[in-house]
Amino acid sequence: MSLFLTVPPNLVQSIRAFRVTELQEEAGRLGQHFLYAHCNAGLTKQQVLGIIAEAFQFPKPCGKNFDALRETLTETMAKAGPQTGFLIVLEQLPNTQKFDREARETLLDVFRDAADYWAEKKVPFRVFYSFE
Repeated sequence: MSLFLTVPPNLVQSIRAFRVTELQEEAGRLGQHFLYAHCNAGLTKQQVLGIIAEAFQFPKPCGKNFDALRETLTETMAKAGPQTGFLIVLEQLPNTQKFDREARETLLDVFRDAADYWAEKKVPFRVFYSFE
């Protein structure tokens, strides 16, 4: 039985009761890309974006700003060829003076935009996150 029986194929939500290892196993079972970033070492927007870019093995420019990350998560990945789906975990998003609630919401909006983009292409794109 699928771990995602009640989880829509394109969403951004809190990790809640899911465990990272279970999500990784499910991504493998479904033949989807599993991308994981543990973000709590970042204190600023630049650092958090850099952690994500490095963890996902994205080009350095996508670690510079939200627009570059959005572009990489959508058009760049689409140009790489047919995609089977994505399961992304952003663990321990920081809560610092330079990466505050507004910055976290902007980051999650980038992933929501990507989920909408992939939904139009009928490709699963699930993002699970937690805050520190």
